[in-house]
Amino acid sequence: QVQLVESGGGLVQAGDSLRLSCAASGRASSLYAMAWFRQAPGKERKFVAAFTRRSGSTNYADFAKGRFTISGDNAKDTVYLQMNSLKPEDTAVYYCAGDTWGVPMVASAVDNWGKGTLVTVSS
Repeated sequence: QVQLVESGGGLVQAGDSLRLSCAASGRASSLYAMAWFRQAPGKERKFVAAFTRRSGSTNYADFAKGRFTISGDNAKDTVYLQMNSLKPEDTAVYYCAGDTWGVPMVASAVDNWGKGTLVTVSS
């Protein structure tokens, strides 16, 4: 079993930056990839970005390209999401996801979830 704990959310103004962290524990070494999803009020949970641990490769949703950067520290079993030029529409609960078999890009297929961290961007 893998436990995922997010941190770094908060209230910021439009144009600000924020860095989220997700620390894995338990059988963290079994994770093939880790990712970030987000869920705005009344909306579905959507893929944001993913990091493949062994190769270091990354994947991004179109809306995240150019503003968000995902990175990982395998020694710390931690993945980060650097978010720049934040917009009010980025307001959501951001969830960390981890999978042992592939790159988690579809919420319904994810095996492991964190509890989420709230990001609120004011205009």
